[in-house]
Amino acid sequence: MALLSVRGLELHFVTPAGRVRAVNGISYTVEAGELVAIVGESGSGKTVQAQAVLGLVAQPPGEIVGGAVEFDGVELLSLPEERMRTLRGRRISMVFQEPMTSLNPVLSIGRQLTEAMRLHLQLTRAVADERAVSLLGMVGIADPERRLRQYPHHLSGGMRQRVMIAIAIACDPLLIVADEPTTALDVTIQAQILALMQDLTRRLGVALVIITHDLGVVARYADRVNVMYAGRIVEHGAARDVYRRPAHPYTIGLLNSVPRLDRPRGVRIEPIPGSPPDPAHLQPGCAFAPRCPYVVDRCRREEPPTVTFDDRHVATCWQTAALRPESG
Repeated sequence: MALLSVRGLELHFVTPAGRVRAVNGISYTVEAGELVAIVGESGSGKTVQAQAVLGLVAQPPGEIVGGAVEFDGVELLSLPEERMRTLRGRRISMVFQEPMTSLNPVLSIGRQLTEAMRLHLQLTRAVADERAVSLLGMVGIADPERRLRQYPHHLSGGMRQRVMIAIAIACDPLLIVADEPTTALDVTIQAQILALMQDLTRRLGVALVIITHDLGVVARYADRVNVMYAGRIVEHGAARDVYRRPAHPYTIGLLNSVPRLDRPRGVRIEPIPGSPPDPAHLQPGCAFAPRCPYVVDRCRREEPPTVTFDDRHVATCWQTAALRPESG
């Protein structure tokens, strides 16, 4: 049985301008110890679906209108808020997107790192402080005893993100959700943070969901990938297979719009034309049709079918069979 199973999740926001369909019936699983990436442009719904899974979407204006989320045998969507709080931080942790603002500026690093341990693990202050020193060392922060007494403004962005990772693993969770964990960090620090998270998940046996727009993360770190567009998962499968043999025009567009060293010299980067659709005014048919170079009339009228390939590689598109290369 999968550690996390999301089935048909639908999340809407009720606004004065109308109902915004932010998440439209997505389904995916995460196995124990697995690293799964959720990829897509800004506004695709990848972050808000994770917040819905963790019960972090305010209702109202948010409204979960369908689906089920099961974590370690427990149905989360029907769980009382008090019970959900006992799971968050203890069995499921989240690394939020912006390391510069994720930490409370008026509380010391030690206070923020030990709070969850004292609450969930019932540790004394002395034991929690000792474990906090060990955790900071584990995530590569030098002189951890001194760092516990410092405040977030004393630390660089990369160090703050390391503190956030230490907080996430403090209570030995089964699952960590990392929302754009390398945003606002320079490329060298990004690589260090991603390698650190991969190493920790492998060593501790923790499942990791990385939400990102960076396909380099997918290629190097992920076991499986879900590609999201307009609140739907349009393609998913083993990261190696999706990267080498993409089956959806949106995935192909994402891959063509980033620099790659394995391309022949002189091949130009091809950005995806247009903008993502307004989730408050989604049109019939395929949401990607207005931007798709392979569009046919049927795409604008009818919902595309889901086509399954080998090794659970799935794509939702009328043109999928023709687009996916047979080898590569």
